[in-house]
Amino acid sequence: MEFFNRLSPKTIGITSAIITIAVWTSFIVVARFMALKSLTPLDIVLCRIVGAALVLLPWGYFMVRKMRAENPQAITSLWISPLPLKLTVTLGLFGGVGYAVLAYSAFTFAPAAHGSVLMPGLLPLSTALLSVLLLGEMLNRGRKMGLLLILCGGVLVGGASIWQAYADSASGSQVWKGDLLFVCASSCWAFYTVLCRKHKLEAVPTTIAVIVFCVLAYIPLYALLVGAGVLVSKFATAPLWEILFQTFWQGLGSVVISGIAFTQMIRYFGPVRSTMITALVPGLSALGAVIFLGEPLGWNLMVGLGLVTIGIIVGVRAASAPKALVGPAKA
Repeated sequence: MEFFNRLSPKTIGITSAIITIAVWTSFIVVARFMALKSLTPLDIVLCRIVGAALVLLPWGYFMVRKMRAENPQAITSLWISPLPLKLTVTLGLFGGVGYAVLAYSAFTFAPAAHGSVLMPGLLPLSTALLSVLLLGEMLNRGRKMGLLLILCGGVLVGGASIWQAYADSASGSQVWKGDLLFVCASSCWAFYTVLCRKHKLEAVPTTIAVIVFCVLAYIPLYALLVGAGVLVSKFATAPLWEILFQTFWQGLGSVVISGIAFTQMIRYFGPVRSTMITALVPGLSALGAVIFLGEPLGWNLMVGLGLVTIGIIVGVRAASAPKALVGPAKA
């Protein structure tokens, strides 16, 4: 870790932003593609948790041991979480279980392009509102205008699917369900984002804490519900390659790499600017859905995507220059 400690906060922040954009963009396309395969959304959540736990639980164990050795009064929880119990549970509930269950479930109903607009696209809006409520941040006129454009874009996409389902109930369209789940998933991640900023959390301990909660809360509950016949698991019939891919891609890529990079980005740019930096994600992932998944882009989706992207850019321009709050994370 000595090499990373020599890097400036600016270098780490910008690098983390690039990694976050790359992983988030591919996450949306891959998640939609794999949602149409064998495993159920809750199966995929389990793969995500197990894949991340293979790396983060041993890491957490040694981190907590080191913390205890250096300071016997260090506040840790659940044996391997480097954060206090209340914070571990809250972060894990919203940034771990809640976000994953809602997002993967949404992809079974709605196309990836909708996810592009309604998850990373609406994230600046929900993050800004929560930052005002929880952090006391003030929004200038430019940022308000940007958030209004984002809201209009989200309503245009999500509202259109709800109206279509209402106007043509015979079609049995379920897209509106996915859109609502996307909005809820985005709100969960926004709350996680603001908590990271509020408590000035370091990237690695935060990501470890999230997975510790997921392992101790989600896995036993999942096993209990499957054993009782309440949930249907497709692990027995799914191809091995699919299980392994979901475990390593969702766990290592979407949780370990993306989680640490995103949290590190928050520490440098702040929650609102961090989510606004992801302005490239909606457009890139929607384009990827068209190229790789063959999804169509209707007029409302294109206009909504444009409004969201412009709104994010307006918000970025209205924000003041970022300042680093703390140094690079020390693992």
